[in-house]
Amino acid sequence: MATELERPIEERIMQVLQHLGIAPAHLAARVAADWQGMVSKHPEAIASLTLVCPQGMEPDLLSPLASRLLVIAGERGRPAERARRVMLNLPEATLRTLGDYVSPTPYTDLAVERTAEIGAAMTDFLAGIDRRQQTRPVALAEAMGEIDGISYQVQGTGSPLVLLPLSVAPSQWEPLLPQLAKQHCTITLSGPALGMIGSLEARGHTAGYLGVVGKLLETAHLKPGEVVLEVGCGTGVLDRWLAHRTAGANRIVGMDINRFLLREAMALARQEGLEHIIEFREGNAEAMPFPDSSFDVAMSSTVIQRVDADRMLPEMVRVTKPGGRVAVVGHAHDMPRWVNLPLRADLKAKVEAPGWADESGHPRGCDEASLYQRVHRVGLTQIRMFPQLATFDDRSRLQMLQATILPTLSPEEAKEWRNAVTQAEAEGTFFIATPFHCAVGTKPL
Repeated sequence: MATELERPIEERIMQVLQHLGIAPAHLAARVAADWQGMVSKHPEAIASLTLVCPQGMEPDLLSPLASRLLVIAGERGRPAERARRVMLNLPEATLRTLGDYVSPTPYTDLAVERTAEIGAAMTDFLAGIDRRQQTRPVALAEAMGEIDGISYQVQGTGSPLVLLPLSVAPSQWEPLLPQLAKQHCTITLSGPALGMIGSLEARGHTAGYLGVVGKLLETAHLKPGEVVLEVGCGTGVLDRWLAHRTAGANRIVGMDINRFLLREAMALARQEGLEHIIEFREGNAEAMPFPDSSFDVAMSSTVIQRVDADRMLPEMVRVTKPGGRVAVVGHAHDMPRWVNLPLRADLKAKVEAPGWADESGHPRGCDEASLYQRVHRVGLTQIRMFPQLATFDDRSRLQMLQATILPTLSPEEAKEWRNAVTQAEAEGTFFIATPFHCAVGTKPL
């Protein structure tokens, strides 16, 4: 029997719907991994699909749902351009553009920034679907619960509307709920398996990624009794891994600016009985809420591209004790990734080429080899610099990759890609190798 981590997301969502007795239901989502399985495996359970500033779309997958599809996209930015390109192939679908809005990052509170426009687009579209389909209203008691590792919250009366996470937006759907609940029975889903939290948790349990972080900490020579700070801890998955790895020999502080992520991080640490070892703090990586020389090791993984790197690194040095170590992992978007699929050479080069990053980084962030110059400039000594590759072979990683790659391919290239994926999965040879830049340095005494 599949474990909780292995069980497909769509089967777990279906269990929630069956428990509440609400299929078919309208679905609204942002992260491709949340909705793709439902569309491909359980289309009968979907009354309509709304994608809010989607982080990837597969046109062939969405085609059967086109007349019941609403896409809300920014006006500018690469993800918005990809969404419009896909929509050209889905003439029956509905596109609503947020005027003068750049495609938001996964961390943007887009429901706060564009409450009225998103709310109006959704309520108008869903009302039209309900009239055509003569959807029966649902009246469920307001309730909260958990089914198969997915938390749900019910409010409102009307046609059922299932709200999947808006990536890791701090307030998620909260600003829109009063408007949506006036005409819908809204069921808000959350938990460590969904949204970008699901992606962060899955990555943090992957041997390839943990190998990268493990090498970083080995190079930092972490000793029992030393206090560790993780800057940009997200869900705390690395903090929990480290607490188990060191058998509680180190006090760990995880800091993040995102309150939504911190709530999940604290809940997950409590579930594993680690709340006495790990402390979570809200804070900005560019101006940390800690005194000088507070930690023996300050580490960070794939955060430096999302902040002003030249503010973050000096702050990491400031809060580290003399003789302590600063350890950083950053994305290497200046290096090619490896996609182990049987593609012809020109297509393989196209999908593996450097420059494949999305637009979720900071304009002064660091996602390339300048990391190595930067750690020298902040005055660290005994610096070790080493690129690493992390391998991923999970289906969710493939889904994320396809959602961004397929809209950029011609029909012939997309067909070749799909055939290659089918062959690799049948042979058990599919994996992606992602490059990272890594550096460790010591703060002078």
